[in-house]
Amino acid sequence: MTKIKFQKIHQDAIIPKFAKEGDAGLDITSIDNYEINPGDHILVKTGLKMELPKGYEAQVRPRSGLALKNKITVLNSPGTIDAGYRGEVGVILMNHGNEIFKVNKLDRIAQLVIAKHETPEIEEVHELEISERGDGGFGSTGL
Repeated sequence: MTKIKFQKIHQDAIIPKFAKEGDAGLDITSIDNYEINPGDHILVKTGLKMELPKGYEAQVRPRSGLALKNKITVLNSPGTIDAGYRGEVGVILMNHGNEIFKVNKLDRIAQLVIAKHETPEIEEVHELEISERGDGGFGSTGL
């Protein structure tokens, strides 16, 4: 089984956990109170550092309830935390609503999804193989 290590660097930090058995995302919480003005964004601190095994990343994703009810999302969704990063986990929250949004200390603000990834070999070539789709994109396949 894969093991993710968390270190509290603030006394009020909460070790992430799954809300329900079988959930994909670990809930992460704020250690401070914040206000996010309409159209603005902030970096919310979690008071946590983490250690991921090589070959894994943590994706920081929005909470659907915050998005639906308050128009709050993770600005760089999904944010990526690489296995080699050992700094504090922070979450960039964006307020797409028309009212100030208050983040309270210990609020669940986002979720972490742990994902395995490949580290491919990179090769520079002079030409790419031809494909059926070619360079068609941005709606080229119709509605």
